[in-house]
Amino acid sequence: MDSLNSGSEQTKETETSDTEPDVVNAQWKAVSESLREEIGEAAYQSWIKPIRVRNIDKGIVHATVPTRFMRDWIVAHYAERIATLWQDEVPEVASVDVAVRNDRAKKAARETIKRQTPPPAGTHPSTSPSSREGVSAALDSRFVFDNFVFGKPNEFAYAAARRVAEADRVPFNPLFLYGGVGLGKTHLMHAIAWQIRQTTPERRVVYLSAEKFMYRFVQAIRESTTMDFKDQFRSVDVLMIDDVQFIAGKESTQEEFFHTFNALVDQGRQMVISADKSPSDLVGMEERLVSRLNCGLVADNHATTYELRLGILQSKVANLKTDIPPKVMEFLAHKITSNVRELEGGLNRIVAHSQLIGRDITIEATQEVLHDLLRANDRRVTIEEIQKQVASHFNIRISDMHSARRARSVARPRQVAMYLSKQLTARSLPEIGRKFGGRDHTTVMHAVKKVEELKTSDPGFAEDIELLRRMLEG
Repeated sequence: MDSLNSGSEQTKETETSDTEPDVVNAQWKAVSESLREEIGEAAYQSWIKPIRVRNIDKGIVHATVPTRFMRDWIVAHYAERIATLWQDEVPEVASVDVAVRNDRAKKAARETIKRQTPPPAGTHPSTSPSSREGVSAALDSRFVFDNFVFGKPNEFAYAAARRVAEADRVPFNPLFLYGGVGLGKTHLMHAIAWQIRQTTPERRVVYLSAEKFMYRFVQAIRESTTMDFKDQFRSVDVLMIDDVQFIAGKESTQEEFFHTFNALVDQGRQMVISADKSPSDLVGMEERLVSRLNCGLVADNHATTYELRLGILQSKVANLKTDIPPKVMEFLAHKITSNVRELEGGLNRIVAHSQLIGRDITIEATQEVLHDLLRANDRRVTIEEIQKQVASHFNIRISDMHSARRARSVARPRQVAMYLSKQLTARSLPEIGRKFGGRDHTTVMHAVKKVEELKTSDPGFAEDIELLRRMLEG
């Protein structure tokens, strides 16, 4: 069976068809609705809804999407399933071809603007309207999409950010990015702003931290210029607020942010927000604001995997134009697991040490230079490591940690792993639940309570838990 294919860069002006348009539309409606049930509303709105089916010609379904990135993403992630579902409707369909549709005059106008005003490489947007007004913070020229290394832990957040940056219309509002320190949230926000300012410089993009938002609001109150403040923030096209958890517990700032949020969303303006936790886990945030933050697309930047960390190191080394032995990069990727900032910081330290001291970069030298960083990371435990250790101890498969099986021989070890994840990591209950097959946070709460009860009533069980803890922490 042929899968979904990548089509030409732009669609042809006319195409022949051997199927009536109404019939094609009915078939596509059935296929897309089936897919909608499988992938959920957020993914459907982001990737499937923008697809336009033009016709079916000689067994090939011809479809179009707005951007090249969207085409590539659909081909990579929904190809097999769309083809299968369509063949269930029409066995004669051999394949599905996806092309980037021509936005005609609008696209041409944007390309003209881009050619006439190319952004200087490595510069900050100091000449943008919002920057001249002193509203938006400067953007880091390193933080663009081309420099963002993505893999399984962050590909959804990356794809959502690209979708917002490239969309002609607001695809979801707000886009809420969250994750731990140094996992790429700020990089993605800067990349969105750079992309929009480059492709549509006429749009007013404002990026700043929640802390700066609060300080400007307090200043406006002190100087009796609150109306100017409101006009300034409610007239932008894209408002990006970083680290929104900063305003938790600050009632007046939350009140103003809530009304600014509503005003922009009601006008169809894009909101992009980041935090260290999901909206539901933000302590000290008003319920109505949490509800608003949850109404768009929430995307998590998960902790990095070994493969992703190694890819990031390889990308950084290429930019540094420095030769670093592959074994050293593999060592760093294994040892520094906390976040990308520490990983990059460690890399910079060993490169600087080599250049200043004139010493070869080896694993031994790396251990010596980064002894403090490596010692700190050795004390950290990941949920994946906990699942692996617990599965081995109870002689079950790691896949059982994610499965729906409820047999006691599987459920009890799974509860133990959830308990240890709560005790040994900084992950929230919803984050732990997602690591165990997408379970709800209440399931994790029940597991923690159950294990604590068993530890009290069963000394042998308590010894097992303590042994596992020592093995993981040692």
